Amino acid sequence: MRNLVAALSGILFGVGLGISQMVNPTKVLNFLDLFGTWDPSLLFVMGVAVVVYFLAWRIALARKVPLFDTQFHLPARGELWDGRLFGGAAVFGIGWGLVGFCPGPAIASLAYLLPQSLVFVLAMVAGSYAAGLSRPGRRALEEFETQVP
Repeated sequence: MRNLVAALSGILFGVGLGISQMVNPTKVLNFLDLFGTWDPSLLFVMGVAVVVYFLAWRIALARKVPLFDTQFHLPARGELWDGRLFGGAAVFGIGWGLVGFCPGPAIASLAYLLPQSLVFVLAMVAGSYAAGLSRPGRRALEEFETQVP
């Protein structure tokens, strides 16, 4: 059941990315170009996503335990803001601004068989692998693996 819910969630997410055109790097880059060909339509997409996430978070945390696990895995107060978070956010933002892709839309855009999607996803996988080889990356992976059932 857990895998079915994950698969359906992924399909819904991918369809939403396609409908909202988040898989189109030109659309994303135009959204980020405030002083050129700015396209504010993705503000609506992001606004709806924030509202949906806010409601889902409230509903989920109203439960004593999650549906598909024995406990919630939430960060401790001191773990919310650290150098890895800011460094990752910076790398993510720079990459998004340079090419117009972020991980979810890049993977969903593979369905269109565009060469730039494949290049981005391969580079993302290589970068993720390289990050996992670093000492902080290995430590984070080990911590994650001990928390996931």
